[in-house]
Amino acid sequence: MLKVLKFGGTSVGTLERISNVAQIIKKIKDEGHDVIAIVSAMSGETNKLIEYAEYYSKTPEPRELDMLLSSGERVTSALLSIALNSLGYKTTSMTGREAGILTTDSHTKAKIEDIDTTKMRNALNEGNIIIVAGFQGVTKDGSRVTTLGRGGSDLSAVAIAGAIKADVCEIYTDVDGIYTTDPRIEPKAKKLEKISYDEMLELASLGAKVLQNRSVEMAKKLNVNLVSRSSFTPEVEGTLITNEEEIMEKPIVSGIALDRNQVRVGMYGVIDKPGVASKIFTALADANINVDMIVQTRGLDGTTDLDFTVPTNELEICKKVMEQFKAEAKNIDYNEAICKVSIVGVGMKSNTGVASKAFTALANENINIRIISTSEIKISMIIDEKYAELAVRSLHDAYNLDK
Repeated sequence: MLKVLKFGGTSVGTLERISNVAQIIKKIKDEGHDVIAIVSAMSGETNKLIEYAEYYSKTPEPRELDMLLSSGERVTSALLSIALNSLGYKTTSMTGREAGILTTDSHTKAKIEDIDTTKMRNALNEGNIIIVAGFQGVTKDGSRVTTLGRGGSDLSAVAIAGAIKADVCEIYTDVDGIYTTDPRIEPKAKKLEKISYDEMLELASLGAKVLQNRSVEMAKKLNVNLVSRSSFTPEVEGTLITNEEEIMEKPIVSGIALDRNQVRVGMYGVIDKPGVASKIFTALADANINVDMIVQTRGLDGTTDLDFTVPTNELEICKKVMEQFKAEAKNIDYNEAICKVSIVGVGMKSNTGVASKAFTALANENINIRIISTSEIKISMIIDEKYAELAVRSLHDAYNLDK
């Protein structure tokens, strides 16, 4: 079996932890599997390199920043390779370029376009364990190093697993799998054995931090079986993220997600005429502001109220954009004391009463729902932030997710 393993920054954060990762790889290799390991920079290393760059310029040239930032993963890959050598194993460390990862030339946020697996296949045939520096590639003409942006090492791992037709891609972090909700909020949260790509995408986009959206999207596209597990408790089976068809018993609700990174923008007394909403949301899109939930309520006086949510870290940009629409509304306000709580499950497609159970659970706790949005496998609700954890626990109980 060919296994692609990815180790995040916390897993390789110190020399001792790199030694621990070497032991994990050793065990898997001793079981007879071929191994390609993708590694992140040691925790804190990337931020340190960014600080170095910003000592000279707050807006460093992206091409040079990519050259700088890609060094963090190269250090880790070389150290892990040396650690495995010391244990008697044949290894070869590779940069993104050497691993054949070809990308667009959008520096600091490049997209993978192709992977030439020839060099990796040759190294595997020679009995090597391959250690690849994640988060990086090279432009298609081979002229410049690129980096893949946030979650880039996960993306490297999934793309390599898909390109080389690996049997599984295991993502090692400091969490031993995907839980029904955050165990720090609800101690009764249970680790899931399996979850579908679509459910994982929803949970990741709604606040779950275990896996990045881009890597799950690519895993679904390339049909790569993902496993989320911990490098600190490698003996614990993780959670398999796979096709919905591979999950025999589809739970109505698989998980509860909480996102505190939300601001509610309210526009009241907006002139109710065609094209107003188009102008507002076009301007927000042009400013690269990610609008999430939208609710429009028509009044009786020829005006309408418009509520929508944006990420907290985009609030100041949003305020600047909304300045140009002050004449379009009687009042515009911003509420940062909110959060989004969501229920996710593929079983919602074929079951009734899912929404009413959620609304009842929150009503029983006197929690008022401000905005609601739904999809085929998700219901999201905006509530006051002070009720965030109570809402999560109430919904977790309502759907018996601890069973």
